[in-house]
Amino acid sequence: MIKFELVSTESTGGSRLARLVGLGIAGAGVAHFAKPELFDDITGQAFPRDTRKHVYIDGGIETAIGLALTARKTRPLAVIGLIGYGAYLAGNVVRNR
Repeated sequence: MIKFELVSTESTGGSRLARLVGLGIAGAGVAHFAKPELFDDITGQAFPRDTRKHVYIDGGIETAIGLALTARKTRPLAVIGLIGYGAYLAGNVVRNR
């Protein structure tokens, strides 16, 4: 009987980098809860009303996306989420200027 095994073609360096980037994004997300005032100015550009609420929402989103980037299995979906989240924030900044 012939057995086939799935072998990852992803290099260790790329995987390590993706995990580090993911942990950085997740850390920034957690920082939204620890020191929300640090994010008031930048979040206020995209969400001038209820800014603090959006600081917390953004922190949750960034934490989830960052953690998803750390796992190879969830990374493709996390990249799509990161692109969508970036476009959503940029769109709100442009709309509120």
